Amino acid sequence: MVDIQNLSKCYKVGNEDLWAIKNVSMHIDKGEIFGIIGLSGAGKSTLIRCLNRLEEPTEGRIIIDGTDITSLKKKELRTQRKNIGMIFQHFNLLMQKTTYENIALPLELTGTGKREIEARVNALLKYVGLEDKRNVYPSQLSGGQKQRVAIARALANNPKILLSDEATSALDPQTTKSILDLLKRIRDELGLTIIMITHQIEVVKDICDRVAIMESGEIVEINTVEELFKRPRSKTARAFINSLKSDIQEEFIKPAELKGHIVRLSFWGDIVKKPVVSHMVKRFDIDVNILSGNISQLMSTSAGHLIVELTGPGEEIRAALDYLKAHEVDVEVM
Repeated sequence: MVDIQNLSKCYKVGNEDLWAIKNVSMHIDKGEIFGIIGLSGAGKSTLIRCLNRLEEPTEGRIIIDGTDITSLKKKELRTQRKNIGMIFQHFNLLMQKTTYENIALPLELTGTGKREIEARVNALLKYVGLEDKRNVYPSQLSGGQKQRVAIARALANNPKILLSDEATSALDPQTTKSILDLLKRIRDELGLTIIMITHQIEVVKDICDRVAIMESGEIVEINTVEELFKRPRSKTARAFINSLKSDIQEEFIKPAELKGHIVRLSFWGDIVKKPVVSHMVKRFDIDVNILSGNISQLMSTSAGHLIVELTGPGEEIRAALDYLKAHEVDVEVM
């Protein structure tokens, strides 16, 4: 669906070259929700703006549904952009226009007839749950409602791809969940491919099928979300995952306070629901002190993490860890 080949973007800053993205290559499948995550300044927003040529790439190719959009002239590009909807962090609504008028705008710009516009906008208002806000101005809407207007506007021309540039980072957690649920519904019911830029690992966890990790303008890792949580390969990925794992604080592992072995345990799928640790404690002559833990629901599975202190005879601890490994628990001695 989307092929990005050796893409780079350079800005001139005085006499110096600033490479915002460097030699980025990836493939995104049709119907996939693909996340691109990284810290501020990693190049995420520049990358997504290159996908519809709001930013002009310096080098490389972007092929969308068989069309190389980097080779298109302006008129051809305007036609191609009908297939690419985009939503933004701060909504980008026209404050002097009503909800109806904001959604209708892209249809008016493409010369769509009034009756067709009215039918399409009314359908979209119903789809995003804003039928009662038809004649309301953006200043009268909540943040979540504004983003629903922006999503409806992005869907107006029946695009094949939806680009999301930090679309939930300005929203509270409950509103974020409702917007993510809407985006999943759009993918499932309308068959869109969604590419999401975010710095929130919670968003990746809740909605994405695969994710790319960006660091200093480069892709340092591409993985399924499940594999990312199981075995993050890059330093940036590990930092994001640890932020969700309630990782133990440094003061917990001072020798004066903790005398045992500190172990991180990771559980996946159905094993999360089984009392494996309880059975281990009953089976071996060890004590277990739970320092931290949580359970995260990914798109297709559950992921649980515990950090524990084990005390007891060395051979018993080794046997207990072998027992956990035999029961599909990932074990990391810290």
